[in-house]
Amino acid sequence: MQKPLIIAISGASGSGKSLFTENLLKAFAEQGRPVQILREDHYYKAQDHLPMEERERTNYDHPNAFEHELLKLHLQQLRDGDSIDYPIYCYKTHTRLADTETLHSAPVIILEGIMLLARPELLPLYDVKIFIDTPLDICLMRRMMRDVKERGRTIESVAKQYEKTVKPMYHQFIEPSRFTADVVVTQGGKNFIALDVISSHIKQALQ
Repeated sequence: MQKPLIIAISGASGSGKSLFTENLLKAFAEQGRPVQILREDHYYKAQDHLPMEERERTNYDHPNAFEHELLKLHLQQLRDGDSIDYPIYCYKTHTRLADTETLHSAPVIILEGIMLLARPELLPLYDVKIFIDTPLDICLMRRMMRDVKERGRTIESVAKQYEKTVKPMYHQFIEPSRFTADVVVTQGGKNFIALDVISSHIKQALQ
């Protein structure tokens, strides 16, 4: 059995990673290739042991907020052809749910998340490393719209978090990680030329 091709897609929060991932998924679907998607957000650490007030103070834009050891183990299991118990994270309670989802290996595995290229221990597991490079003002606007609409946040709380942790963590961890990428994509998830180039490269790699 051929080992799956693992693609990591990283960039700032609101940069267009999810849209690029979905468009890449569509490109593979047109080629008839099964794809499995993992999102780094699911690997936020469980915080059941902490009171809600302390959970709300957690810096979710720092690498230490994630359980990358578990993500690494799951990648290794998927690469070996095994299935994994994929964690499910709840943004309202700021911790994981007790239930998990069974995910099976596939010829193509796509990871999407802000810190994927900033963790040296994960880099050897990736076959293709992609960084979505989008101006921070656009990222902030997208994050505000998402958090207010989907996560019940206020504009004031999103702006405060952005200035306190999101922006500083971007400059400390995420922006430097772009230099570990094989491809830097501008214009976010709608850069269809980049999508065509990357999907064509991966198609050749899988043959």
